[in-house]
Amino acid sequence: MFNDIGPLELVTIIVLAVLVFGPDKLPKVIQDTMRTIRKIREFSESAKHDIRSELGPDFKDFEFEDLNPKTFLRKQMEKDELGLNELRGSFDLKKEMAEVTDAVNGHGGGLPAPSASVPSASAPRVDMTKKPEEPAGQERPPYDADAT
Repeated sequence: MFNDIGPLELVTIIVLAVLVFGPDKLPKVIQDTMRTIRKIREFSESAKHDIRSELGPDFKDFEFEDLNPKTFLRKQMEKDELGLNELRGSFDLKKEMAEVTDAVNGHGGGLPAPSASVPSASAPRVDMTKKPEEPAGQERPPYDADAT
């Protein structure tokens, strides 16, 4: 439950608890907190038991941890009933991105993708931090506050 709390953080929490509650009230606060945690766990377990009993014998192997998307995907990848391993093997994100980049830059499909460190001579670089230049000979229309 507290796997990500280090020793220094734990000592800091204890010192803050002693400063906030004082050494006299701290044992009672700890007891009340533990009692509340126990009640929450009991409520959670009874709710799980009620749900399992309502679902019936078809779902006797149902685990609530399976509702976590990461756990579900991990189990499906192990079973591979859906063919996810084949799908994952056939999809190459780097290749797809290189093809899209080539298409955007106007390169043919047979040409190798330009290196990321060396800019291509045919593809001009655009500085997105600057305002676009207005065409010569055109004036900007006057700002009309009533129109906006």
